[in-house]
Amino acid sequence: MLILRTSSTSPFVRKVRIAANILGLMDKIRLEPSDTLDPGDSVRNQNPLGKIPTLVLDDGTTLFDSRVILEYFDQLAGGGKIIPLSAKERFEALRLQALADGILDAGVLRVYESRFRPVEKHEPKWIEHQTDKIGRALGALEAASPVIGTPPNVGDISLASALGYLDFRFDGVWRKNHPKLVKWLGEFAEKVPSFAETKPH
Repeated sequence: MLILRTSSTSPFVRKVRIAANILGLMDKIRLEPSDTLDPGDSVRNQNPLGKIPTLVLDDGTTLFDSRVILEYFDQLAGGGKIIPLSAKERFEALRLQALADGILDAGVLRVYESRFRPVEKHEPKWIEHQTDKIGRALGALEAASPVIGTPPNVGDISLASALGYLDFRFDGVWRKNHPKLVKWLGEFAEKVPSFAETKPH
C-alpha cells in the first residue's frame, strides 16, 4: 500500500488527496500524518527536504512534490486522466497548475512570515511582494477563468486547492473582487465531492 505523508492544513496535500479521489486511488493509499517542524519526524528521512506531501511507494522509494505525485497517480490510473495527452491541452493544464501553485507558494510565504517572526519584525515589502503575486494571478484568472475538465485536470485541482487555501488562511477576502472565480470554485466543489471532504481544519 502507498503511504502519503500528510497534514490536515497543507494545501499541497489537499491537492494530492483530491487527485487520488478523482482517479479512484484512495483505496490504495494510507494517510500518515507528519510534523515537518519536528526534527524526529521520519518524513525527513523519506524526503531530504522534510516537506509534504511525500508519497512512499511499496518498495520504499519516495516521490515528492505534489506535481510529481499527481503525475505518478495519473500514470497509475492509466495515463491521460488528469494530465491530458494532447500537447495543447496538456500544457494549458500544466500552465494553470504552475499559476495556482505560485498562488500557494506566495500564500504560504505570507503565513510563514507571521508564524516565524514576531509582528515587530515583519517585513512589509516582503508581504506586499507576495500579496501582489497573488493579486496579479487572481486578476489574470478572473479575466480568463478556465473551464473545468471532465475529469478535472491537474490545473483545475491545483486552482481549487489554492482558492481553498486563501479561504482558510486569509478569510476569503479574494472573493469580493473575483466573482467569476467564486462561481468557478462553486462549480468545482459541486463536481468534486472530495473538495469538501479534504477541507482543512
